[in-house]
Amino acid sequence: TKRPLVICTRGLFVKGENCVKRDKMLRGVLLTLTGGIFWGLSGACGQFLLQAKGVPTGWLVSVRLLSAGAILLLLCLLRGEKQVFRIWKQDTAGILVFGVLGMSMCQYTYFSAITYSNAGTATVLEYLSPVLILVYLSVRSRRPPRGIEVLSILLAVGGTFLLATHGHPGEMVLSSRALFWGLLSAVAMSIYAVQPVPLLHKYGAALVTAWGMLLGGTALSFLFRPWRMPVTLDAGAVSALAVVVLVGSVAAFTLHLEGIRLVGPEKGSLFSSIEPVSATVLAVLWMKADFSPTDLIGFALILSTIFLLAR
Repeated sequence: TKRPLVICTRGLFVKGENCVKRDKMLRGVLLTLTGGIFWGLSGACGQFLLQAKGVPTGWLVSVRLLSAGAILLLLCLLRGEKQVFRIWKQDTAGILVFGVLGMSMCQYTYFSAITYSNAGTATVLEYLSPVLILVYLSVRSRRPPRGIEVLSILLAVGGTFLLATHGHPGEMVLSSRALFWGLLSAVAMSIYAVQPVPLLHKYGAALVTAWGMLLGGTALSFLFRPWRMPVTLDAGAVSALAVVVLVGSVAAFTLHLEGIRLVGPEKGSLFSSIEPVSATVLAVLWMKADFSPTDLIGFALILSTIFLLAR
């Protein structure tokens, strides 16, 4: 029997299998791109709350992680996940380390970097993490980096140098606090990406992230006690907070996961790298951040390492 003919998204009549593959790839690309844009939007809204509304970093990160974690865990329960609580019987130490150290540290350092710079710069500095992971894996496996890996390291260092100094070694353009928190966020993101790998394979990304957010938010709440912080939220601040929690956390993560399922982790990670681009555009158009041509060259050098390493 012949395979049935179906209509593809471009309106062409092709064999069903090829059309399904094309539609699947297209949906995956759109989902991962949208997830990355939503993450960039979250960074811009975070900058608005931190700089324009004076919301403390500890308060924002605690509320974001607790709220998003609770929603994601509820979604896991509604989907009928069978391992929602089994993770506590089999991998208590692993999920505690991921939540209390990995998730909380990653989020707090990132929003601290935004506090002292802007969403675009903070996001690009965080994207140094693939290079740090490369260095870590090279040291652990006791092998020198390959040629393309050495090039990635040099590009990352050069991009960071341009962002911090604009090409003048004795002059710091980026504040020392912004550089410190930005580089620390890259280190935290590296830990966040490497430490939970066994848990991700065993339980899936949605469940691990949900528990990680809840644990990270709980740890930061005990540390910063957000209920004691005098925070006043007007309509604009509430709207921005809703975007950070619902759009930049729950929706972005859900879209990213579904996109990766359709196109694979390698392509999904590449398409998601639109995040720093969207964060930078929003920082310029909305928060009126000022980027020089040297900054943009630094951005390009750092982001090029993602494509080199993916290759």
